[in-house]
Amino acid sequence: MMRSLWSAATGMKGQQVSVDTIANNLANVNTTGYKSQSTQFKTLLYQTMESTSTNGQGETKPTSAQVGLGTRVASINANFAQGATLANESPTAMAIVGDGFFAVQDGEETHYTRNGNFGWALDSAGNKVLTTAEGYQVLDQTGKPITIPKEIESGFTVNPDDGSISYRNAQGTYTNTGQTIALYQFTNRVGLNKIGENLYDETVASGEPMGEWNTAGVIRSEIMQNYLEGSNVNVADEMVNLIISQRAYEMNSKAITTSDTMLEQANNLKR
Repeated sequence: MMRSLWSAATGMKGQQVSVDTIANNLANVNTTGYKSQSTQFKTLLYQTMESTSTNGQGETKPTSAQVGLGTRVASINANFAQGATLANESPTAMAIVGDGFFAVQDGEETHYTRNGNFGWALDSAGNKVLTTAEGYQVLDQTGKPITIPKEIESGFTVNPDDGSISYRNAQGTYTNTGQTIALYQFTNRVGLNKIGENLYDETVASGEPMGEWNTAGVIRSEIMQNYLEGSNVNVADEMVNLIISQRAYEMNSKAITTSDTMLEQANNLKR
């Protein structure tokens, strides 16, 4: 009887995590480049009540008697399906169509993101530096921040095929800066470590970042300027999953109530 209480309790804990994950998805339905997450469960060890054996008459009992000990959260996985491309008036708005990630620099650390809602900031030399909304510098294929002269007000252009950058000079002609936006892919992007602000870090599970421009066999992504990638959260699916998780939570709660009632009745038999 006590085993039923603990098994149901583990189910309630797991479904609580599932509800929290779904709530986070719904909260980020309008977050640029957000990837929905789902909770994965794993059964706990089974306890063998009786092993395969023979009875008193020598008859073989081919199966053992085992009972489960509940469940636990195994992982919370991200769904990297492509989000909708949303038109944006800013020339520094960029959406990735494909499996690539932008690389951004935070001090000495490099992070990866699908959020292409970029803007301009000034560096110590007075040049314009392409940055995220949080101020992280966007990197080119050589690992350097992407810069253009500070006097450039318009005409910033990104080649959708290779990510090369150009700008319109005072004479009205376009000049290539010699820099190209770096896009990286991972062997197992589900293994990336999500650190917040729509940023990811590489892990042992994800593998090392592979530059799309110099890795054989990689299907290159396309950069769409004046577009942003929307969240891939499907509200209808998330609401259905929320109802399922809530019902599962209630079911485990009723299992605890039922076990408590049975224990109370068993205890009253002694009186």
